[in-house]
Amino acid sequence: MICEAMEDFASALPRDRALAGLDLGTKTIGVAVSDRRLSVATPLETIKRTKFTADANALLAICAKREIGGLVLGLPRNMDGTEGPRCQSTRAFARNLERLTDLPITYWDERLSTVAAERALLEADTTRKRRSEVIDHVAAGYILQGALDRIGHMRRQA
Repeated sequence: MICEAMEDFASALPRDRALAGLDLGTKTIGVAVSDRRLSVATPLETIKRTKFTADANALLAICAKREIGGLVLGLPRNMDGTEGPRCQSTRAFARNLERLTDLPITYWDERLSTVAAERALLEADTTRKRRSEVIDHVAAGYILQGALDRIGHMRRQA
């Protein structure tokens, strides 16, 4: 089930299950996971993209192994907030994935997540080679952490 509103996504989540955050690129998918309390996102791995079926199987295997309760996909909006071809591609990926899993799926505005990840890796004095290896799942961590913070804020207000 795809939830456009974060409130709908939060209410659809099963108790005591982690979330996964995805940074969908044309060549890779960065994956991050949360703890079961939905407070901290941790970059996990980067999947090299091939075909949708193989990509989805790799993601769903991670979800099963880690007992994931929901998916947060980074939505790459333009800087003015409009949606371009990359957003359409992400939404199409979500619709196709929805056919394969009952996990709730939502989107998180990922503008500047890769920039923030790159900056953090530079501050950590990470080599250029290592940055290229980890940038996608570090960006997924930023995406997921934003969603976790929003869910936490909503739960504190309730």
